[in-house]
Amino acid sequence: MTHAAETNIYSPKQRFVLLIITLIVLGLLSFFGLLQYLTAFLGAGILYVVLRPWFTALVHKRQWNRTAVTVFLLLFAVVVLVIPFFALTSLLIDRVAELAKHPEQLLQAVQSVERKVGMQVTQENQVRQLLQQGAARVSQWIPTLASSVLNVIVVVGLMLFTMYYLFMQEEAFLAGLHRYLPFREKTMDELSISLKNNVNSNVLGQGIVALVQGLLTGATLWIFGVPDAMFWTIIAFFMAFIPVLGTPLVWGPAAIYQFAQGHNSQGIGILLVGVIVIINVDNLLRIWLAKYMGNIHPWVTLVGLTLGVEIFGIVGLVIGPLLLSYFIVLMQVFARENLALQHLMPDTLTAKAERVVEAENEAKTADSEVRRTQ
Repeated sequence: MTHAAETNIYSPKQRFVLLIITLIVLGLLSFFGLLQYLTAFLGAGILYVVLRPWFTALVHKRQWNRTAVTVFLLLFAVVVLVIPFFALTSLLIDRVAELAKHPEQLLQAVQSVERKVGMQVTQENQVRQLLQQGAARVSQWIPTLASSVLNVIVVVGLMLFTMYYLFMQEEAFLAGLHRYLPFREKTMDELSISLKNNVNSNVLGQGIVALVQGLLTGATLWIFGVPDAMFWTIIAFFMAFIPVLGTPLVWGPAAIYQFAQGHNSQGIGILLVGVIVIINVDNLLRIWLAKYMGNIHPWVTLVGLTLGVEIFGIVGLVIGPLLLSYFIVLMQVFARENLALQHLMPDTLTAKAERVVEAENEAKTADSEVRRTQ
């Protein structure tokens, strides 16, 4: 009878290589299969880092019930993040639908701007036709937006589900990171500090910047008589998360609207406040918070935001700077390890040379003794 071990055609080394290949293939298949939900996992990781100090204080220090605290943190995330997002989306959809029903309002605004400038850039028939086509296109987009909301619900549900297990099985999760990540303990500590600093500066800090900018923009529009200032305050708050563009997407069109209505002084006032106050508050406050809350270099923040939003969307506001910070940390680790290796190499070579010389001396001594005996 033939044993099972004798029928296996692979050597132990071949089995090990095939195991590595199988793990890589399965990992890639899983990654690409879940790629459309990558935002959910990244968002769960970010919120886990943001809310973990609360979890640690309540569960590990005060010995509160782990499940109750986890559910409370999930509800907090829903109330603070998810509900405002869906409320804003609903408001925008309603406004877009209303605008699609009355495209003549846009036509009047364009004509008012042309009269103020003293130039006629467009023909009324062409503008009306374009607006009607745009309104029809927007009407077609609204069902698509509604269906995309369902996808957002799935992403949010997966994010909350992942957060739940990150908190409930925190010890196993952290132990797995230390076990499977190919870094030394010191490097893991450096990466953990970098993660904490980036989250603090780009989530908490970015939220503060967006809140300040939104309030300044809303107050400016209210002072200079723009309708629905409260609605545009909320829009400005979310727009402030967009790098470079941000709130100018709100107060810029508001200034044009005032010019179109014949309120030139109000339009000039909005532009002056926007350019002199709101933009500079954004730049100064963002840089100061990045240094104060996370000791993140402004260049890392700016380039990381641009990179992250392009690749990951809204969560790229955190992931982008984090990737750059991790790259810098790992480069420093590589430089440190390389220097340590270089310092170690001469000692190793010296030890080898000493052993070679010692062996040669022993050989010469033995040869001398042989000759003496002869």
